[in-house]
Amino acid sequence: MLEITPVPALTRAIAILEFIAQHGPCSAAEIIETLALPKSSAYLLFAELKKQRLITIDRNNNYCLWTRLVEFAGHALQHMDIRDIARPRLTRLMQHTNLLCHLGILDGGHACYILKLESAATISVRSHEGKSLSLYRSGIGKCLLAWQRPEEQERIISGLRFVAVTPTSLRNADALRTELARIRRQGWSFDNGEDYPDVRCVAAPIFNARQQLVAAISLVGTRLEIDDDKRDYLAGQVIACARDISRLLGWRSPAEKHAS
Repeated sequence: MLEITPVPALTRAIAILEFIAQHGPCSAAEIIETLALPKSSAYLLFAELKKQRLITIDRNNNYCLWTRLVEFAGHALQHMDIRDIARPRLTRLMQHTNLLCHLGILDGGHACYILKLESAATISVRSHEGKSLSLYRSGIGKCLLAWQRPEEQERIISGLRFVAVTPTSLRNADALRTELARIRRQGWSFDNGEDYPDVRCVAAPIFNARQQLVAAISLVGTRLEIDDDKRDYLAGQVIACARDISRLLGWRSPAEKHAS
């Protein structure tokens, strides 16, 4: 039973759209019965939603969502600033871990920081918003590269010039491909002092409603702050934060999709 509101028609229309979104194509009778809608007003709502291109009727005479909702979603996503969405979640992550947090995106043959949140409790690490960083010597860079389409990944790798600046830097394309496959399997990346000898980083990907990679976030600290005992725990924290941000962009895990 729907809650009575000052605008019952709007409440019922939204309930119809949510029901179809959760259950897929549905018959009028199923919607009316489940939502306990008055038949007369329900059919008026169906007609108006169809007129506004919010729903349509498929070949089985079931109602399903239609094109105008896609248009609305597209306009909303176009005007979203991922930094505004990520900032409060990254702030909580930074406060919980007392480590530096970054948000980064792919920018041609490099990664780029677009947000930096620094904890007063951690040792300062040289970075800034707008800084370009390596795709094979940084946690965010490897994370962004790992979830590219295979052909795009190979195109980017073919343009990289490998320079080993620390003993742990990856030295060639084959080593990078092996690393990227491991990152995909475990769901997060790790920079083991590959760009700066005493700096470590764990990073995780952010996806949108189309399951497309849009960014990555990272925790950065010294070898003492991200030691071998803490690394997996911190990776779990980063993954959880990245998933929260992804959900706000419309992403759903396979389990969540199946449950709905």
